[in-house]
Amino acid sequence: MSGVKLDRWLVDSLLDTDLYKITMLQAYYHAPEFRTVDVEWKFACRNRNGFDLAALIPEIGRQLGQVCSLSFTDNELDYLAGFSFIKPDFIEFLRIFRLDMRFVHLQPKGKDLDLRFRGPLIHVTLLEIYTLAIISELHSFVNCGGIDLSLAREKLTAKLELLKAQTVLSGFSFADFGTRRRASKEWQEEVLITLKQQLPDHFSGTSSLHFARTLDLPPIGTMAHEWFQSWQAVTRLADAQKAALEGWVREYRGRLGIALTDCYSMDSFIRDFSDPYFGKLYDGLRHDSGCPLQWGEKAIGMYQQMGIDPLSKTLVFSDSLNFPRMIEIYRHFQGRAKISFGIGTDLMNDVGNVPLDIVIKMVAANGKPVAKISDEPGKSMCEDLGYLQYLASVYGIDPRTVKISV
Repeated sequence: MSGVKLDRWLVDSLLDTDLYKITMLQAYYHAPEFRTVDVEWKFACRNRNGFDLAALIPEIGRQLGQVCSLSFTDNELDYLAGFSFIKPDFIEFLRIFRLDMRFVHLQPKGKDLDLRFRGPLIHVTLLEIYTLAIISELHSFVNCGGIDLSLAREKLTAKLELLKAQTVLSGFSFADFGTRRRASKEWQEEVLITLKQQLPDHFSGTSSLHFARTLDLPPIGTMAHEWFQSWQAVTRLADAQKAALEGWVREYRGRLGIALTDCYSMDSFIRDFSDPYFGKLYDGLRHDSGCPLQWGEKAIGMYQQMGIDPLSKTLVFSDSLNFPRMIEIYRHFQGRAKISFGIGTDLMNDVGNVPLDIVIKMVAANGKPVAKISDEPGKSMCEDLGYLQYLASVYGIDPRTVKISV
């Protein structure tokens, strides 16, 4: 297995990433707070299940070396420049942008990977999605022997038929968030083409900028946990969440207005967000951990407390979804708020194999730990328990309830 060498590049465009990686990179590029910030990111697999990931290291390194040779093409930059929220000076930065293998540190840890990115924030943040997509596809073809396309298509058809069989789904929409854990790039493309053709009333777009461009789909995304985590290193810890929300407003002036809520728990988010300034300026919220029904009830209650009609706001659900779960959540909140979904693994890696539950998260900035606590303890990721407990106490969470996870 260790001698595996694929006959193709798994990522052959720097646009083969999620929209929110580019929007966050622009925000970092313009924010004076982040001009000299160095960071560290860490890979984790939550369900290795005996698979030998270390055997993939030579090919992971070779594939990443190829990614580091890529530049944004003129056509890709013209595409990005067409968005009103992307600024000309950032386009010129991307024109000369290159990733660098010097910032990639990869070695075995038994049969697992000890994979980290270390370097200037604006020069390492884009490595995340490319690396996850490479590892996920290598797993499909090396550890699982490839993709059974007949089974994959059968499973996809069952999902489409489930949606088509619903009697009342007015306003139901979902987007593809599956680039990082796709079974393969080719399968992701086939799924997107199928969704565009067969579910035009419900399929709203993709987080993938590459496929948004090549398949003429709406690109979907705003911010991720790293945006909130990074502010822990450049401002007073108690102010980090508000600073992140304000920093996004400073960059985008009301555009890209879906705020992620679970870096420090939904309850702490509500405390920091309940100022009508944020409530009215942001278009909605995104759920990514904890019980979605409880989260949605809290979100609707918060808007009502602020005197804002929840039907004027969008609640986006994106945590470990499948199609029955999306339908259940939609029916629970139908008629009470705008509801949307972002679905990843179950859409892009339900092909009969065991998909890896893999993440790469920021764990340090400027030599100090950073973390997210989340509304689900197993999704916390930090290497310093003392810091995690202190962070919890600052944001009104019982420090005894937090723990270090992989």
